[in-house]
Amino acid sequence: MPINFDDVMRLLCHLAQVKGMKAAVRHSGRGALLAGATAFIGGLMGGPPGIAVGGAFGGLLGAWMASGQFRPVPDILMELPPAERQRLCREASAILRQLHWADAAMLIPLVMNNPAVQQSLSAVLIKFFSQGLNAKIVF
Repeated sequence: MPINFDDVMRLLCHLAQVKGMKAAVRHSGRGALLAGATAFIGGLMGGPPGIAVGGAFGGLLGAWMASGQFRPVPDILMELPPAERQRLCREASAILRQLHWADAAMLIPLVMNNPAVQQSLSAVLIKFFSQGLNAKIVF
């Protein structure tokens, strides 16, 4: 039986919601740009000590700006482009092939009553977000 990707997405959204998963996209490029810009301005205004002070200040400011930007994983999953959704569903389907189900209403209880499958699917989500989206997952 072919796997319905919509059912798999519903399952992954439900699992992420139950686990309380939130994700924050890392903005390392933005922080580096801010640190470099403040180091440059500090260097213009204060010479070599200004570079050190400006870089440190910019690094702290960049870290502060990136903190607190966590969003619920189910919201992010529903906003994924179709190609990304299919890629994620293919990875999750490898785990779900061992289960016998017909639709999401049957699949969700099967997974929620099986801690090993939950753990495997959680690992798929974490890997997808960390490697594919350069995001950090918190519970």
